Amino acid sequence: MTELWKALPGWVRNIVVPIAAIVIAWWVLSAIVGIFMGLLGLVFKLLAVVALGAVVVILVKKASKS
Repeated sequence: MTELWKALPGWVRNIVVPIAAIVIAWWVLSAIVGIFMGLLGLVFKLLAVVALGAVVVILVKKASKS
């Protein structure tokens, strides 16, 4: 691996490789943030469904008592 690194021209080692590393790191970070936000959105949707279900149950119980 060291021979391959030393065989690369200096401008590739100093410019291209860091830019490629930054782009790959950005893709990984955006994927992680996207997964997290997707899961967070799913949790909020599930909470909304559970809350609506609870409201319906409460209203049905109140309606059946009166």
